[in-house]
Amino acid sequence: MYPDIPLWLSILCVVGGFAVLAWSANAFVDGASAVAKAFGVSPFVIGMVIIGFGTSAPELCVSALSGATGHSDLSLGNAYGSCVFNVAVILGVAALIKPLVVKPSVVFVAVPSLVAIALLSCLLVTLGGEFSRMDGVILLVVFAVLLPLYCWFDQAQKKKDEDRPHPSPGTTGVSPVADGDKPIPLWKAWLLLFVGLALLVASSHVLVWGCVDLARAMGVSELLIGLTVVAVGTSLPELASAVASARKGEHEFVLGNIVGSNFFNTLAVVGLAGTISPFKNISPYLLTRDLPMMLLVSVLIAVFGFNCRAPREPKSVGRAAGAFWLLLFAAYMGLMLWQETR
Repeated sequence: MYPDIPLWLSILCVVGGFAVLAWSANAFVDGASAVAKAFGVSPFVIGMVIIGFGTSAPELCVSALSGATGHSDLSLGNAYGSCVFNVAVILGVAALIKPLVVKPSVVFVAVPSLVAIALLSCLLVTLGGEFSRMDGVILLVVFAVLLPLYCWFDQAQKKKDEDRPHPSPGTTGVSPVADGDKPIPLWKAWLLLFVGLALLVASSHVLVWGCVDLARAMGVSELLIGLTVVAVGTSLPELASAVASARKGEHEFVLGNIVGSNFFNTLAVVGLAGTISPFKNISPYLLTRDLPMMLLVSVLIAVFGFNCRAPREPKSVGRAAGAFWLLLFAAYMGLMLWQETR
């Protein structure tokens, strides 16, 4: 448990924790990307796995530390709240900037996988009334099996797309950041990787401490803090990456990053945190409000991205869908604030 600290120090921990968290996440992603490129890893793996993990590293550190110190609602709220924010806000903002092209593999494989993962989480919590270490191990095993399979499937689909005579512009799946930056020396890449990871852990610890103390001072639940302040803050790397990608028309990179991040959040983040310390006294709102919301926004990716006229062809998700996602998130936030503060 974290000891009580003065209010001004709590605010300083939150603000300073977010600042260092954002910088360390960027350093970690840059270092990981450079190391992956130096060893000849494909751009798809860099985009979905390396960058997806890097931008989810804040959630991983915050949730693991929260669970280890007995703050299960903060841990789960951060993981699931980040998933909702990733889809509803980040994809919504990206679609407003420039319509996104959704591939059939996302509609028929990625979205059903995310839905199945959310249903599995509901089942594990419902059966035992808590989240045990065995439940965490189950999620980690599913993650170890599912992610490589999806990478292999998407890579196979990408090869088929490359064989077409006229590939669609802006759907190469290559990170615009990786293409635009100068190559990073390997020694500097390893330095960024290790320093970024160390600062991620340290800043996450400070951030959790500040948020827990703020929750006590304000008289609100840790679940509310986790679903709002912490979830939004730890999703800032994904937001910055998606905005930059959307401006350059890299639709596949935007969707791959979000899908990869949600895989990590729902399986690796929750699984690791639950394995370290079982979650007890879980808020009922997680089952009746937050997990259903995560299911809904995930299903909407397939609804908006399904091409009725040609199911095997990509479809553009425009600004109307982006606006709907943002309005849905605003309604979700309003419901959450009403339920948690009444």
